[in-house]
Amino acid sequence: MTADIRPVTAGQMYGYYFRETVVGDGRRPARTPLRAAQEQAGVPVGRWMGRGLAALGLAPGEEVTEAQLRNLFGERGRHPHADRIEADRLAQGASPAEAYRAGALGRRVKVTGVDFVFRPQPSIYLLWAFGDEETWRVIEAAHERAIVRVLEWIEDEVAVIRYGTDGNYRVRPPGGLVAARFRHYEARSGRPLLHDHVLLSVKGQRLDGKWGSIHTTALFENTVAASALYNELVAAEVCEELGLATEPRTVTEGRRPVMEIAGVPHGLIRWTARRSDQIATCLAELEHEYVTAVDDDGEPKYLPMVSERARAKLNQIAARKTRPPKKGKARSLAQLRADWKQSAIRTSGVPADVISSLLECASAAAAAIRARVATVVDIALAAVDVTATVFVMNNGGRFHRRHLLAEARRHLALVLRGRRRDPGLDDQVVAAAISAHCVDISEPTTVRGLEAGYRLYTARWSLSDLPIPRRPPAAPDPDRRSPTDSGEPPAPRPPGQDAGEWKIPRVPLQYDRAVLAGAVVREQLRTTAATAVRGRAYDVVAHQQAAMPEQLLAPEPADPEPDDQEPKSGTGEAIDMTALRALRESRTDVDALDITADRLRHLQETFAKAGDAARARADRTGPVRADAPQAHRPQEPRPHQGREAGL
Repeated sequence: MTADIRPVTAGQMYGYYFRETVVGDGRRPARTPLRAAQEQAGVPVGRWMGRGLAALGLAPGEEVTEAQLRNLFGERGRHPHADRIEADRLAQGASPAEAYRAGALGRRVKVTGVDFVFRPQPSIYLLWAFGDEETWRVIEAAHERAIVRVLEWIEDEVAVIRYGTDGNYRVRPPGGLVAARFRHYEARSGRPLLHDHVLLSVKGQRLDGKWGSIHTTALFENTVAASALYNELVAAEVCEELGLATEPRTVTEGRRPVMEIAGVPHGLIRWTARRSDQIATCLAELEHEYVTAVDDDGEPKYLPMVSERARAKLNQIAARKTRPPKKGKARSLAQLRADWKQSAIRTSGVPADVISSLLECASAAAAAIRARVATVVDIALAAVDVTATVFVMNNGGRFHRRHLLAEARRHLALVLRGRRRDPGLDDQVVAAAISAHCVDISEPTTVRGLEAGYRLYTARWSLSDLPIPRRPPAAPDPDRRSPTDSGEPPAPRPPGQDAGEWKIPRVPLQYDRAVLAGAVVREQLRTTAATAVRGRAYDVVAHQQAAMPEQLLAPEPADPEPDDQEPKSGTGEAIDMTALRALRESRTDVDALDITADRLRHLQETFAKAGDAARARADRTGPVRADAPQAHRPQEPRPHQGREAGL
């Protein structure tokens, strides 16, 4: 996820942001003015944004001062100019209590705001770090505009002010919201990481002019949809402006692929993931302790396998345990770019000429992709994909509209490959999914349950013919010890190595099954009467061509068929579930639709022959880099634990 959210509370949490976050995650010297501390840290000053600034006498892009920040976020939600307002009222003869109330924005609150952290995909900020001035200006502009668009979507579709008894009445803030944006250039590890902290105030003005508080639960619930929108907008603008394209890459096996800029070597992305490697090593230790922990009676203390929820908690603990100290001496952005480039050349394993011509490599890869992949978005088929994925990946097959919206944006980003889409296309996909494939099962007992965003849905069709999920592996014996364990504390292991000599048992991820669900439902729809009503058959191949892995886009050799042979099965044949299972087990990013068993067998044989030939050449000529700039080749999935954590 590239848009994180954390609450900002008055007191200790605000003090952390006030001392460190606003100065580029550095340590702010005591008694140093905010502007001077930001200049010393080498980061730009904060800027106000949001449509609600006019009601507070502020303007978009205006500098965020220390007093304004303290009043709005540190004093339980006061007016940014509360000091001036209070002084004016005292001068007019008002009492101190009246003057204090004049500077307040409604009731005092404990949670004064939320911190949204927006960061593009690694391949994008690598182009920003190693590109020329025009490149990084385009990327920063796309980054800023995407944040503005996401904030506008939150203002129009997400944010609500609760008032009345038990907060039963809800209204959109007609004037919009207020936020302070602070830009950072690097991660705690010292590697490049373009990202912005957007401190969004919970204060909003109602139609009657009174100030109320934004319902923060709604913000947290829609974080995934906001993240998907930000990713889509950034990638689309960067690709359109620089002539690039995106491709799906597997980051964690079993999870959905992420869209990265094609042509950026995976070795560079691994180079930025030093914090992720540290967290992964610590997480393996914590998972091993989790599944082998016993109480005083020798009984297992926790579940014998690591669920997704437990793994998320352990990941947070690992991030805190491995969090490095704050950075030392501040460096200018120009110096940071020079240091990053030298470090990448020394330690990433990527040739220096590739790093120096990263944009040219990405442009060549984009030309190859756009020449072969024609983006076709069929709303009806997209609705099937979105509904099937959301149905399988949500517990019990129950979901809300926000789940469909987030998945629709991910699906469009996967199909469009970095091209811009028409505004509202994601809403059209969601509307088609709800009307054609979802059943409203809401039984609201509160006013909140009657709202459209909180209606509860499930799929209209049955998925009884889906593959049965893999059975979790058996739990290890708590008393079992690795043969190499001498009872001494374990020595540090390289990243990616499992604890002990067995894999940590985890609950299987559901994305693979969700992919198969979409294939099954699409095939069912193609054989129903609804297909004929539409007047044409579902063009599955054209629709999913952009979502196929690169290796499946290669044209099949044009061998002439003898006249006495039967023609090969076409796209109208039912999807072979055995072939799809084999495709899933081959660690393909997404499913390739309409691949028959014969076609899959031909592809596997072709890949096997190509692999044997490549190994034979490697034995004769030595190793060949997968990221050589001579030609674009799809990146193989490699272990990668995701984002820089612990900003």
